[in-house]
Amino acid sequence: MRRPTDSERVPGSRRASPTMGVEEEFLLVGIESGETVSRADAVLRRAGRHPADDAGGGFHPELYETQLEAATGVCRELGELHAQLRWARAGLAAAARAEGLRLISAGVPVLPSRPPRPAPGERFRRIALLYGDVIADYEACGCHVHVGVADRETAVAVVNHLRPWLPTLLALSVNSPISGGRDSGFASRRMVDQSRFPGAGVPPWFASAAAYHDQVARLVECGVLVDDAMTFWLARPSAKLPTVEVRAADAAATAGEAVLQAALTRALVSTALAALGTGREAPKITAVSCATALWSAARHGLDGSGFDPFEERRVPAGYLLDRLVALVTPALEDSGDLPAVRALLKEVAWRGTGAARQRRAMAGGPKAVVDLLAAQTTAASATWIPAEGERT
Repeated sequence: MRRPTDSERVPGSRRASPTMGVEEEFLLVGIESGETVSRADAVLRRAGRHPADDAGGGFHPELYETQLEAATGVCRELGELHAQLRWARAGLAAAARAEGLRLISAGVPVLPSRPPRPAPGERFRRIALLYGDVIADYEACGCHVHVGVADRETAVAVVNHLRPWLPTLLALSVNSPISGGRDSGFASRRMVDQSRFPGAGVPPWFASAAAYHDQVARLVECGVLVDDAMTFWLARPSAKLPTVEVRAADAAATAGEAVLQAALTRALVSTALAALGTGREAPKITAVSCATALWSAARHGLDGSGFDPFEERRVPAGYLLDRLVALVTPALEDSGDLPAVRALLKEVAWRGTGAARQRRAMAGGPKAVVDLLAAQTTAASATWIPAEGERT
């Protein structure tokens, strides 16, 4: 992603909206076998430049050669973001086909495969050395949303406000129930796999950027993180950009669902900025409540119970999503994103989450799930997402 500039007023909007960008992680699988294949280097060479390279977009390697990443450039409009996501997915899928592979967007591989080959690079080598067998089969993929903020101090304060809502963003995004050829029982097996690592999950509440920096530095010094650019928290100040980086979501089944994550995340950040502007700090929700809410979201997604971290009680998962949407509706109205978000939420309600769709496909066996994922990865959304100048 290109370094974002400060928020500017968008023509036709009532209030300035932060910039945003999305990083999507994908898996490469064999066309016939459906198993992951270590060929990312070849696919990346064939894919060439990202279609939004001039705006800061790019294609990148990931931890293993079975994975790769597409990052959008900095965007202000959902339509612009959607177009970049679809272009990148189409380009990578075409490059994968030319190499005899398929591109799929899922939180974890559906079928058991050969041990993946680590991507080249000193940092990847150090990660593999530090975590050993814990990372040996960790082919998890997520959808990461960046939202521009003024500075690191602001980013830390915003993350404090996001903490209670990260489980709900996960519940909406769940897309990894099938793992090792069987139903794992979790809507997000990715989140279970990620819990192996130190400091995974919802981040602690930090009083300042200095407190955040000191905590990360201690983790590095203690030998549980490779460097200060690595944490496993689901939201953090970006190590490289003036953004808040939110990493709660499973890899989005469709480009439309990635847009939905981006829109809600940006609205949460805008809502947090508005609260901070009035001097209102984030509530200090306990680590136990956050962990309980996250576990419930990973287990059930939207199809079952959730845990309300504010009231510390069991509630329907859909209630938490409704509460999140109600909270951010003013921000969505200000950005002009509310009609698109409502339509995208309606689409998820009608079709089910990615996890629900995978489970329906599983009636035809795990290979049918892979077929579904490959089709969804490049499918057009049923929802019209307006481009710049088309909002009403």
